[in-house]
Amino acid sequence: MFLVILYILLGIMGLIFIVPVWHVVMASFSEARLLASNTGVVLLPLGTPSIGGYKIVLTAPGIISGYGNTAFYVIVGTVISMLLTIMGAYALSRKGFEYRNVFMLILSFTMLFNGGMIPTYMVVRNLGLYNSRWAVIIPSAISVFNLIILRTAFQEVPASLEESAKLDGANEFTIMFRIIVPLAKASIAVVVLYYAVGIWNSWFPAMIYLKDRDKFPLQLILRETLLVNDSSMIASSADAQNATNLDRKLVKYCTIVVGTLPIMCFYPFIQKYFTKGVMIGAVKG
Repeated sequence: MFLVILYILLGIMGLIFIVPVWHVVMASFSEARLLASNTGVVLLPLGTPSIGGYKIVLTAPGIISGYGNTAFYVIVGTVISMLLTIMGAYALSRKGFEYRNVFMLILSFTMLFNGGMIPTYMVVRNLGLYNSRWAVIIPSAISVFNLIILRTAFQEVPASLEESAKLDGANEFTIMFRIIVPLAKASIAVVVLYYAVGIWNSWFPAMIYLKDRDKFPLQLILRETLLVNDSSMIASSADAQNATNLDRKLVKYCTIVVGTLPIMCFYPFIQKYFTKGVMIGAVKG
């Protein structure tokens, strides 16, 4: 009886989470005129299914370059973040590191307090990173939260494995990348997901540090072009010269799909590691 009730509750929760996503997808294929007058949940496309909204979005200036820039930021940023986080977590998880508690205290302090936006901007500018793609990647390369997750996961690896490797002549990098990392791949997969999703959704650093539009990530392009009631995109689209205000609601739904679908496709490949990875990195402080 307990399992039956549990499955029913989980099924209801699943529907609660799925219905809004289904509503957005179906609305994005609806007719603009019918969608503009609709006030309820859209379970099927209203009117004749159409991809007119996607044509407007995908032909907007900067969308394609925004996708390319976001792909660069996600791939390069995630790789850099993971390398730095893994090395930092490995060093702080070693019992032989005398000052590891001091460094953990300093790092934890930054989770509560930081220098602020203006000092950070001045640092980025003085380092010559302003209007550079690296300004989006480097300042936020390490998340202390993710570092703590990996540090805790690395501490779960038996010390005897490290001692055996040292007896065989392995150095610290060999132990880290060939022993510790493979054994903590569940936690690493979760942290990869955290970094990738965070970078994909990020737009504020780019708005501050970038001035060339050809370097803008997709989220900033969509924010400026579609989500601030800007009609210039609709007017400039070759396939939508006669578009009216009826298109705005349709365009917003299509924008949501265009902005979230790629990263949602990435999640199923990581999902099997998610629960195990979070538990390993969070149960033990």
